[in-house]
Amino acid sequence: MSNSTGKPQSTSLHSVSVAGVVVREDGRVLVIRRADNGAWEPPGGVLEVAEALEDGLRREVFEETGIKVGVERLTGVYKNMNRGIVALVFRCVPESGSEQLSAESTAVDWLTPAEVSDRMAEVYAVRVLDALRGDMAPAVRVHDGQHLLGRQG
Repeated sequence: MSNSTGKPQSTSLHSVSVAGVVVREDGRVLVIRRADNGAWEPPGGVLEVAEALEDGLRREVFEETGIKVGVERLTGVYKNMNRGIVALVFRCVPESGSEQLSAESTAVDWLTPAEVSDRMAEVYAVRVLDALRGDMAPAVRVHDGQHLLGRQG
């Protein structure tokens, strides 16, 4: 397959995931400890093909935490350059439900921003901290799965 310039196009596919930075009135953020690797992250997961962004986000957060959320705004777009995963991160507010574990989470907690920086890997902590910024412009960042490769946006 080639594009209009006659150059071959890549046939590689990207995966799209969504994550919610759920912020309580006291400023604490909802996080999970993943069952597969023990890492602390904001709740989220892969968007299904026929699923709208916000619907997938609400589903993933509820499945992993037991919390139903309202979506406020897109706060960042992050690409894992090694795995071809594009993550869309949204700031959310809790609406109902109570914390519960799932097959994907071994712990659910509400962390302060300082605790986020201490417990989370850089590529996940930055997503939460970007969502807590006061400005309305979404961050755009790339990473290698562990470390940021550039700060854009």
